[in-house]
Amino acid sequence: MNIDDMVMVSIDDHVVEPADLFEKHFPKSLMDQAPKLTANPRNPEVQAWQFQGTVVGSSGLNAVVSWPKEEWGMDPTGYAEMRPGVYDMNQRVRDMDANGTLAATLFATFPGFAGTHLATLPDKKLSLAALKAFNDWVVGEVPGTHPGRFIPLGIIPFYDADESVKEIHRLAAMGCRSISIPETPYGVGDGYPDFKSGHWDPIFKACVEHNIVVSLHIGGGMGLVKRPEAFNLDDMLVLTPLISTIAATDMMLSGAFQKFPDLKVAMSEGGVGWVAPWLDRLERHIVNQSWTGASFLPKGMSPTDVWKKNFLACYITEPSGLNNRERLGIDTIAWECDYPHSDSTWPRSPEVLMEEFVAAELTDEEIDKVTFENAARFFGWDPFEHTPREQATVGALRARAKDVDVSETSKEEYRRRYELAHS
Repeated sequence: MNIDDMVMVSIDDHVVEPADLFEKHFPKSLMDQAPKLTANPRNPEVQAWQFQGTVVGSSGLNAVVSWPKEEWGMDPTGYAEMRPGVYDMNQRVRDMDANGTLAATLFATFPGFAGTHLATLPDKKLSLAALKAFNDWVVGEVPGTHPGRFIPLGIIPFYDADESVKEIHRLAAMGCRSISIPETPYGVGDGYPDFKSGHWDPIFKACVEHNIVVSLHIGGGMGLVKRPEAFNLDDMLVLTPLISTIAATDMMLSGAFQKFPDLKVAMSEGGVGWVAPWLDRLERHIVNQSWTGASFLPKGMSPTDVWKKNFLACYITEPSGLNNRERLGIDTIAWECDYPHSDSTWPRSPEVLMEEFVAAELTDEEIDKVTFENAARFFGWDPFEHTPREQATVGALRARAKDVDVSETSKEEYRRRYELAHS
């Protein structure tokens, strides 16, 4: 396949919420209590969101795209230092064009990838209002303003099953294709019920009813992997796939697929390299450890059968995963860009992908599955509803973004440009 002929859909990108989001979407009657941008107490020169007595800023690692690597880190950063496409959706689409990306999902930052930050705050009425405001923006406004460029993904008040079901129905009416929930609920904050507790059953039922995918994004469960006292950031970054392994095991053993055979689960940002040995272990377990009497699979289905029917895995760059594609099932692998985080391959995603595709000897049909067809099928989303295929390719998108500057740019230079634009 020619690199310019690829079609690319990312099932894991992120967004830093724009400064006016809550001004536009928070209930007017509660506006005096809405999240507000304020000075970050760790670095007063940059902004942070203040809500219900807490202050939450954005770390540099959430917005490193196009910075020199020596500037990367966990220190607080503000809008002036970020590439505008991180928070400005008009500029985001231009950056997507420059990378040849047709469409993407958007995981939250301030609310938490799965709304976990909002869940920790004391006033649940206000948290629900903020959650709905975010959903009105990310599921309603953004895809409506940029048709065909975003797969709508929302969050729910997962701590309250009844309110969650109501929000899922509301999101479905808005065209939502996925919701993000904590990948290990019991590992978040003070701990929430696990997937086999029954708490999630009405949520899963509502998702199946509306053909909405449950996305389990890594991040909230890192505390489950005990590290020595002197562990550092490298430990977290290297070991994150372990959390996806734990989350997928929780889902597989929960009995959820017996109750809801059509439930769809996307494993977000955890890679695919762990899947083959995990499936091998599960297959061996149900034979060798049958004495436990555990029954967690739909009748007549093996763990591999359930994986291939009910799961989708994320792929950024992982040659071993592609080499194991027959074991996983090529239909279970989907690409992600992870813009604007540190794992992102922007703006050279097509080149990075093609190098690995060639090395692994993928056919054109397999390339299409990984880059867009699997995502479109799994999320029930038509990639060519608004953009004809000939206009949706890497070559066509990049052709209209030749003026987009994709060069390495320092935080200081971004700040200079920001201050000039806002002077």
